[in-house]
Amino acid sequence: MSEVHPPAAGDGPFVFPTVYPLKVAGRNAVSLEATVVDIVRRHVADFDATTVTVRESRGGKYLAVSVSFTAHSRAQLDALYRELTAHPDIVWAL
Repeated sequence: MSEVHPPAAGDGPFVFPTVYPLKVAGRNAVSLEATVVDIVRRHVADFDATTVTVRESRGGKYLAVSVSFTAHSRAQLDALYRELTAHPDIVWAL
């Protein structure tokens, strides 16, 4: 059974572990979904790829890749967001 960690200073409203939905947008490229999944897998050992959904923007210029996973700490989320937003094909991550 996983330990439940109360939020540390700066964690905000999260109590870890928590199921965390993530949405990433980037330029419409065939490789974007794989890029997002690869980055998430580096930070989430038990990532389930069946949670991935992809949606094209109305104009077709962008893709939104959504995933869900169990987050274990604020540090994990911060590292994941830093790597995602540093990637040149990714416009934003929420």
